Amino acid sequence: NVPVISHWGISGGRFPEHEQARGLGKRNPRRGKDHAPRHPIVDRAAQSHLLTAMAPTLLVLAAGMGSRYGGLKQIDPVGPTGETVLDYAVFDARRAGFGRVVFVIRRDFADVFREKIGARYAGRMAIDYVFQSLDALPAGFTAPAGREKPWGTAHAVWCARDAVRENFAAINADDFYGADSFAQLANFLGEARGAQAAMVGFRLANTLSEHGAVSRGVGVADAAGLLRSITEQTNIIADDIGAGPGKKFSGDEVVSMNCWGFTPALFGALDTQLREFLAARGGDPKAEFYLPAAVSEQIARGQASVRVLPTASTWFGVTYRDDKPRVAAAIAELVRRGIYPEKLF
Repeated sequence: NVPVISHWGISGGRFPEHEQARGLGKRNPRRGKDHAPRHPIVDRAAQSHLLTAMAPTLLVLAAGMGSRYGGLKQIDPVGPTGETVLDYAVFDARRAGFGRVVFVIRRDFADVFREKIGARYAGRMAIDYVFQSLDALPAGFTAPAGREKPWGTAHAVWCARDAVRENFAAINADDFYGADSFAQLANFLGEARGAQAAMVGFRLANTLSEHGAVSRGVGVADAAGLLRSITEQTNIIADDIGAGPGKKFSGDEVVSMNCWGFTPALFGALDTQLREFLAARGGDPKAEFYLPAAVSEQIARGQASVRVLPTASTWFGVTYRDDKPRVAAAIAELVRRGIYPEKLF
């Protein structure tokens, strides 16, 4: 089990503290371990319904330092009173009806992240932390010599498997998704069951950086709005977009910005995929287990049904440090228009 760090303390991973408070598990002070409530009969169907009826959780992938950015971009202020891009995501999720935030972070910056980010939300939403690390792997696998960074976004989600028991959204910590994205996900997750999932879709031309190449998951949907496949495309630059010789994309493609909606059913298939990935490519010190690729493979195997949620929200992010002034100006305009208050928290 992956350790789960809550703002109340440390849990062993089986029943995080927020679940104990809701009566899903109780800690025996004499044995010091989790156990089931003492009911003569446990209605498993009712318990399952309770789990899926909970407010959805926001899972934030925040373990990347951002080598291209040159710093801990998750805590870099862009709002008028020092807000981060992540603050706007949590604000939008909270008003859409999400009840908890789980941050996937690294141990080496855990203290500064909790002080600069997590403390902002204390008393407003339940907060938990899980760690992504090189050695957080299924039994029988080890990281190869020379590898320096974690295994990618799908691995980051896998690391949260013991912390998330309800329907959840998964997002990057350094992307601005807009209020509509979270409203659509909240509506979807309120009804999602089993292998149902969702991807918020953005227009490729609206997701580029002026200051360097980006990677995007380019999706293909059917007439019913279900995602058929998604392919990770790397090193996309503005000159790749348009019509004519040498152009790779039209710009109208629907892309994933890692803004997803899932049920806990995701974790079983993801565990199998991670083991397969490690068996095939675990010796490559630069290989990454991407979430879009994992979802696409689940679709191909008939293990997931993924609805595309096209959004009118404006996306922007801070892939590079030079992106920051543009992001700050865009947020200032949204504040001026009354879409966000000047001070979020």
